[in-house]
Amino acid sequence: MNGQENNKNVGYEKRDISTKKVLFWGIAGIIIVVIIIVALVEYFLLVKERYYHEYVEKPRSEALIKLREREKEELTGYKLLDEEKGIYRIPIERAMELAVDEASSKNTVKK
Repeated sequence: MNGQENNKNVGYEKRDISTKKVLFWGIAGIIIVVIIIVALVEYFLLVKERYYHEYVEKPRSEALIKLREREKEELTGYKLLDEEKGIYRIPIERAMELAVDEASSKNTVKK
């Protein structure tokens, strides 16, 4: 009978380790790692967005801002360029509309 008793005690001492504690700490560790990864990804995206805004979207100089304002004024504003010849500057959108109207009126006359 001594041999059978030894076979029953083979393995580990159940009082030395609690499977519930190991399972709890294993799952808790996985959850903590996932939270850290998500936080690092969010932090990376925030830093990337700030960097993009600072160096790509933000105008760099006053000269560039003034140049863009002048270009916008020339493309969207009306102005008398030569009164004797009757030359005016008109917004580019209006010029495209007039060009389309003129082209369509020439096509209807030919038909």
